Amino acid sequence: MGVAVFFAAELDGEELTLDGAEGRHAAVVRRIGPGERVRLTDGRGAWAEGPVATASKTGLTVTVDQRGSDPAGTPRLVVVQALPKGERAELAVEMLTEVGADLIVPWNAERSQFRSNPERSAKTLAKWQAWAFEASKQSRRSWFAEVAPIATTAEIAKLVQDATLPVVLHEEATVPLAGLDVPATGDIVIVIGPEGGIAPSELAAFAVEPVRLGNTVLRTSTAGVAAASALLARSRWS
Repeated sequence: MGVAVFFAAELDGEELTLDGAEGRHAAVVRRIGPGERVRLTDGRGAWAEGPVATASKTGLTVTVDQRGSDPAGTPRLVVVQALPKGERAELAVEMLTEVGADLIVPWNAERSQFRSNPERSAKTLAKWQAWAFEASKQSRRSWFAEVAPIATTAEIAKLVQDATLPVVLHEEATVPLAGLDVPATGDIVIVIGPEGGIAPSELAAFAVEPVRLGNTVLRTSTAGVAAASALLARSRWS
């Protein structure tokens, strides 16, 4: 089993202290003790690893014997996820993070059934960011997935138009996802609609030809990870 990963903003020094919420989680919840190896990362590529020297209820101290910095993945993967209902939102964010999405953009689509107000939007964003943060550690990423503020259709249209490879999934599309040329650099932007599908006015705003994922229709919470996997298999994973 690989070493557990925890977030630490500062990685300078031969002995690092992991305290606060992360330290308590490591020591109390995960019960990591002296001698066990852990990896600390700033979530932006840099990491430091080593055995735990001391552990208490407040956290850990780690003796660093390895450190490094991983480059950001290219092409960058941006996934626009229409706001799902209930537990499907958490499932979508976790799976997109695990598969390697760099940026997840919640989208208040026409058929999302999300009543937007400042308080609710702030709470939803905080939940999505927390899910991505935990999933990034669980999947041992040194570059953590980011979650953008909830976006409007006009903002998503701008993302799509600026993308190196825009991928708007739609069940009635005739162009297969498998036939797209995957770029080596730039941004791949995948747009996942809500359970009710992307509205005609939204398709018109995106102004790109939509594509189909396959012969079956996936739920909004699983379509993104399936599309991302298919594209990453021909780029960053190859």
